[in-house]
Amino acid sequence: MTDNIPLQPVRRPKRHDGKHRNGCCPWSRCCGMGDFRPRTVWLGHPEKREQRYPRNVINNQKYNFFTFLPGVLFNQFKYFFNLYFLLLACSQFVKELRLGALYTYWVPLGLVLIITIMREAVEEIRCYLRDKEVNSQIYSKLSTRGTVKVKSSGIQVGDLIIVEKNQRVPADMIFLRTSERNGSCFLRTDQLDGETDWKLRLPVACTQRLPTAADLLQIRSYVYAEEPNIDIHNFIGTFTRVGLFDLEVNCLTKILFGALVVVSLVMVALQHFAGRWYLQIFRFLLLFSHIVPISLRVNLDMGKMVFSWMIKKDSKIPGTVVRASTIPEQLGRISYLLTDKTGTLTQNEMVFRRLHLGTVAYGMDSMDEVQSHVFSAYTQPTHDAPASRAPAATKVRKSIISRVHEAVKAIALVHNVTPVYESNGVTDQAEAEQHYEDTCRVYQASSPDEVSLVQWTESVGLTLVGRDQSSMQLRTPTGQILNFTILQIFPFTYESKRMGIIVRDESTGEITFYMKGADVVMAGIVQYNDWLEEECGNMAREGLRVLVVSKKSLTEEQYQDFEARYVQAKLSVHDRSLKVATVIESLEMEMELLCLTGVEDQLQTDVRPTLEILRNAGIKVWMLTGDKLETATCTAKNAHLITRNQDIHIFRPVTTRGEAHLELNAFRRKHDCALVISGDSLEVCLKYYEYEFMELACQCPAVVCCRCTPTQKAQIVRLLQERTGKLTCAVGDGGNDVSMIQEADCGVGVEGKEGKQASLAADFSVTQFKHLGRLLMVHGRNSYKRSAALSQFVIHRSLCISTMQAVFSSVFYFASVPLYQGFLIIGYSTIYTMFPVFSLVLDKDVKSEVAMLYPELYKDLLKGRPLSFKTFLIWVLISIYQGSIIMYGALLLFESEFVHIVAISFTSLILTELLMVALTIQTWHWLMIVGELLSLACYVASLVFLHEFIDVYFIATVSFLWKVTVITLVSCLPLYILKYLRRRFSPPNYSKLTS
Repeated sequence: MTDNIPLQPVRRPKRHDGKHRNGCCPWSRCCGMGDFRPRTVWLGHPEKREQRYPRNVINNQKYNFFTFLPGVLFNQFKYFFNLYFLLLACSQFVKELRLGALYTYWVPLGLVLIITIMREAVEEIRCYLRDKEVNSQIYSKLSTRGTVKVKSSGIQVGDLIIVEKNQRVPADMIFLRTSERNGSCFLRTDQLDGETDWKLRLPVACTQRLPTAADLLQIRSYVYAEEPNIDIHNFIGTFTRVGLFDLEVNCLTKILFGALVVVSLVMVALQHFAGRWYLQIFRFLLLFSHIVPISLRVNLDMGKMVFSWMIKKDSKIPGTVVRASTIPEQLGRISYLLTDKTGTLTQNEMVFRRLHLGTVAYGMDSMDEVQSHVFSAYTQPTHDAPASRAPAATKVRKSIISRVHEAVKAIALVHNVTPVYESNGVTDQAEAEQHYEDTCRVYQASSPDEVSLVQWTESVGLTLVGRDQSSMQLRTPTGQILNFTILQIFPFTYESKRMGIIVRDESTGEITFYMKGADVVMAGIVQYNDWLEEECGNMAREGLRVLVVSKKSLTEEQYQDFEARYVQAKLSVHDRSLKVATVIESLEMEMELLCLTGVEDQLQTDVRPTLEILRNAGIKVWMLTGDKLETATCTAKNAHLITRNQDIHIFRPVTTRGEAHLELNAFRRKHDCALVISGDSLEVCLKYYEYEFMELACQCPAVVCCRCTPTQKAQIVRLLQERTGKLTCAVGDGGNDVSMIQEADCGVGVEGKEGKQASLAADFSVTQFKHLGRLLMVHGRNSYKRSAALSQFVIHRSLCISTMQAVFSSVFYFASVPLYQGFLIIGYSTIYTMFPVFSLVLDKDVKSEVAMLYPELYKDLLKGRPLSFKTFLIWVLISIYQGSIIMYGALLLFESEFVHIVAISFTSLILTELLMVALTIQTWHWLMIVGELLSLACYVASLVFLHEFIDVYFIATVSFLWKVTVITLVSCLPLYILKYLRRRFSPPNYSKLTS
């Protein structure tokens, strides 16, 4: 996958002496030529660098061997003082100006210059020795020969360098891997910014997962870095690794190379190692070099570009962006999909669903009753002054109207929402806000939960119409404006999980402290009750986000005392945060519980059918969320992530090793059930029983992890990769999902209300979760199958001509003589066969609608059947058969001249390749037909210019035509027959659907 690198690279010290240096920092211009520009650096391959870089040497010398004397003299005589004496000494060469002996002027000047030259020479030597000491520091470099020692001055751009503990960083470097299992590394930047504290740095995720450092050389990857700049604290770049498919192709290429070596050795052995046999080995290695196809990588890379273009141009998944064009075929082999909940499976648009007062609850079907109670609170004579409060000693049970009114008013006040008035798209505070026009009002807040609550209070009659830093205005159902002064506000934080506000009612002068927050913290703040915990659990099980709302009335003296202590705490120099929190907590005691609110996050469009498609495709879906257990479980059921007939095992909270052991044993006794576990329990299980837990979790049809931190999300992805060896895909929409997305083999970002952090960090970006189904089932499947067919056909093309060369050499006494030369060998892999072979990127076995309707077709890809050792062996055998038939046929049927063998065999080879492409194609595209005809036309037209290799008069004879026809039919007809028989008696799954 592709990883965005937001941190700065490990950088070498910069010089601050203000002098020009010939240093080699990679951010320097290339030997002083050209402007700064971005660069692409291939890992472990310095020879692939796009431009010429300076040497990695520290050079603090002012001069070199040739510039020393001229430089010293220039620096001395550029000052008027020395220049003056030089002119005086020179004037003595003029007889008319000579005042005495020459030495009286030149000896003093000479002594001064000699001393200066000696001083400069000593400084230069010292500087040279210091530089040499730094440049001669030994580092370990990873290479194909293993770990080798290299001087700092010998390090090149693209080298893989091992930096040991307490060793200086020799150049600007990207952190790829560390020996620490947790992937952390601490370093000091004292030579950059003077800071001596240790700073944490994390490596690129996908390279850290490699088993050993040597595996860095086995992957095909590169770093794209921004243009050099002087900012030492920021660096923007992308790291791109070739995916699993490329590793498999790389493995097949190694096998082909082994075959190349074996064939060469066999040829020499059959000569009984006569003469200079070692030279013959190299000749045969060159002769059979086509066994390893040089065009394979080019074809695959071009194919990936086509696949990426197809994804971006698909009108059924508009807005999809491919940020990593090197891994589209990875989408065709996903085994585990890990998804966030809020904003990914859900819309992150909150709708108010429930108001619970303890003894009575109001749902969506009874909101008219709430509206009626609020209206009555402001219209009935007994409630003309709704803000008045009964004396604290009075324990008269409040009426339901009063309770509903107080709850609604509290919800309308305790928030950070600001109403903004817009007119014709332009904010007009002077006019629209003055009349509080409902049609122009828009609510702005940092949280959609807050907006949904304020919108609900508006729907039941109490409307937030104005707010600034110090006041708030509510409008009652009767049109009356209630003014409140904001005395203090305590914002929501993830640590406190609550927010509060102190307001003064301007009509009565009463001061009230309102607070809302999560039930886990509010339970210890409100007065004792016997229904809070139970009802919070019930509402969470319905998939609602629950907030507890409370209040506390304050006298003027109580508030003044609090304010004095609060201001004093905020002015404290030491432990300010702790002292401020302590003062606030002094108010948060014995608060009156008013109500519970429940809001629901709506599911994204078509989430249920999308998850059904993924499940039928054999992809296991894990939901990782920060929500509480009950809410996460309900959402999983609602989205059909957990089906109705599936059992659910809710992992009990565990804190010790013994508890984790008992709960894992209980879980082990259950079969085919979904797992729901909290982040705290997960951490304990992974600490003591990582292997056992992952083994059991991987057997579950679905897993829900709640209360998960971003670090835990990334850890789960990494463990799945390590334990199963399967490909993973992570989907998220927020900044807290970035670590998970970057850790996965394929990262998909959903552009949602939480910003674009996830989509920018992902390999693929979609606008809706439902697009994931088509991205995997159609594009992922097609990309993988097409890449597999393309790679194997390119290998077949190379093996076929290599087999012909082997037969030709063996017939002619194992001579290392090439069968085809010049343009024939070049044209074979280019204009004669390139277009039909590459047209395989347009092939498809089923229509996209069928692939979506029958996601079970995706299961075959999870086993890697399109590209396996079995299919590779089949293509090898086909290549050997066809190459042998063509070559032996040409040898048997040629008449007298060698050039006739070339004409017959090469023409048969071209026709065989074109027919084999036609045999491989499953759904014809008009460009495929054009490619076939164009290649054939290019070959026929080029015969006129190939008289050096082919007898033009011979190819116009009937003898040539029937010999080529017979050889081609014997080469291809059996394969066509086998394909027909296979489709007739053992058809693949997709052929059953298409028929």
